[in-house]
Amino acid sequence: MSDTPDTNTSTPTTTTTTNYYGAVVNMHDGRENIGINNYRPVVDATAHDNDLRATVEELVRLLGELRPHLTPDQDRAVDRVLPVLTADPAALPERGGLVLGRLAQIAAAVGAVGQPAAEAVNRLLALLGA
Repeated sequence: MSDTPDTNTSTPTTTTTTNYYGAVVNMHDGRENIGINNYRPVVDATAHDNDLRATVEELVRLLGELRPHLTPDQDRAVDRVLPVLTADPAALPERGGLVLGRLAQIAAAVGAVGQPAAEAVNRLLALLGA
């Protein structure tokens, strides 16, 4: 009998697949069990749209004030981004992530002068749920 492990034997590996089909509720006894509340609170869409539009308008204004501090490449990038921002603020969730990310980079690159624009970008991202 030897104290060294046998390296010729291998342990079989098993893989498992886990499928998720949604929430599972197991109720055992109790009274007046009503399950899971999957409803989200109702949000006033008009107020949200107004906040979104106001924040976009503020960001456009701040970008206008920031332009004298931008390099020519940054200025061209802002020119390319403005139509995306102003065309339809409600469509920003689908296509605005990269646009807002670019604006945040530009605002951060110019330092303290760009801080208000960076804050407006962050507010806009928060409104979009990003």
